[in-house]
Formats: sequence, structure tokens, C-alpha cells
Amino acid sequence: MDQFKLVEPSLEYRYEYLDMINEWSNTGEKMIPFILRFDCSNFDSFLEEIHKLKTNKDRGENKVNSSTFLLVNNEGRVLGATNIRHELNEQLLKMGGHIGYGIRPSERKKGYASQLLGLALEKARSLEIRSVLVTCDKDNVGSARTILRNNGRLDSEDIVDGVAIQRYWINNNLES
Repeated sequence: MDQFKLVEPSLEYRYEYLDMINEWSNTGEKMIPFILRFDCSNFDSFLEEIHKLKTNKDRGENKVNSSTFLLVNNEGRVLGATNIRHELNEQLLKMGGHIGYGIRPSERKKGYASQLLGLALEKARSLEIRSVLVTCDKDNVGSARTILRNNGRLDSEDIVDGVAIQRYWINNNLES
């Protein structure tokens, strides 16, 4: 049985990461989480940018710190990615939430998204995020199921920039 872990992007996973990005790009789909859309042609610069997102105190207006992790199986294959925002601003309360996640196209419908979100919730717990907001497009039934499997409770639906967005809250108590 496969074992999974979350790891921070590093040179060790460079080629696996680039393979995932290439696979995703070939589908023409929007890559989620947003971090997957960053230019990674210079991988060292890409890693520096991710580090700045996590640690930089002078983020600029409407930006928050976030941590990025890759879902890796026991063979070192990168299956997906997650980005955890340390706090929310007004925009992220509407669309985006604390956790964004995605599974590479060839690895979908295997239960990995639920595992990825579960592991991301553990990381959020270590950041002392007790109440986690996760959003998805209303027509993304798979993502909604993933959130529900991780104890998400639908809070509201709204139209944001012409897209129906669902907002789910997950109780992420530290005592768990």
C-alpha cells in the first residue's frame, strides 16, 4: 500500500515537479493551487519565491503568507500540491480560503485529493489554524466531495467574478 507525505518543494523533487507541471499544462486546465502557475523555468528562483511567500513579513497589500507542500508517494512521485495560507484577507474570505490543493491529472479519482487535504489540515493545525476555510467552484463536484470527506460544512454560496463559489468551513481543533 502506498504511503504518502507532504514535503516542501526542493531540488530533490525538481524533475518530478516539472513533470507534473508539464502534464498539467498539456491539458489546458487551470492549475490549482495558484503556486503551480508560478514560473519554474529557473527552479532555484522558484524555490526562493516559495520561501519568501512563507516567511516574508513585508508582503505588500492584499497578500498573506503561505506554505507550499507537495504530495509525494513512497516512490518519490509528486502526485499533487497544496498551499496553506496562514491567515485570510477580505478577498480570500470570498474565494480561495486557507487551503488550495490539486492532484495531477493522471492521478485523479484515486482518493489522493482527500488524503492531500487531510495532510494539509494537519499542517494547518501546526500553524494553529483552528477554523479552516476551503472554497471550490460549485461545479467541481469532486472537490466538494473531498472537502465533505474531511468534515467540511457548507457555509455559503456566492457568485464571484461570474463563477458560483462554495465556501466550506472545517473545524480543525488542536486537540485532534
